[in-house]
Amino acid sequence: MKIYLDNCCYNRPYDDQSQIRISLETQAKLYIQNLVKDKQIELVTSYILEYENGKNKFGKRKQVIAEFMETNESYYVGVERDSDVAKIAEPIMQTGVKEKDAFHVACAILAKCDYFITTDDRLLKYQDGGLPLVTPEEFIRRMEVGR
Repeated sequence: MKIYLDNCCYNRPYDDQSQIRISLETQAKLYIQNLVKDKQIELVTSYILEYENGKNKFGKRKQVIAEFMETNESYYVGVERDSDVAKIAEPIMQTGVKEKDAFHVACAILAKCDYFITTDDRLLKYQDGGLPLVTPEEFIRRMEVGR
């Protein structure tokens, strides 16, 4: 099973954990990371993730996220696939999804991911019937049902 975590997901552990929703999403995201590390699921990353993470103003966070992606990625969508990604992203953007988010979803589609995992409420509203966009908790629920 292949998954794609967007930039919001990678940064969730650094958000204010006093909010219960954020704390639960963080725990679920960390659980998913362990599944990736244990090779129970495959992680897809992309040049868009690298670009966004590269703009992170917190150096240590940026480094930790980059190292996790580099160490654990099973599949990488590189910049050489930009025109393919853009073609997939265009109709997604026409639904109101922001450009970077559409490019993330397009990378996941191009890589034939089984799930796109995000904590972005606006992005979660986009559903095309193909690639499921889910929260970290929803992903875990679906995995548990499938076992």
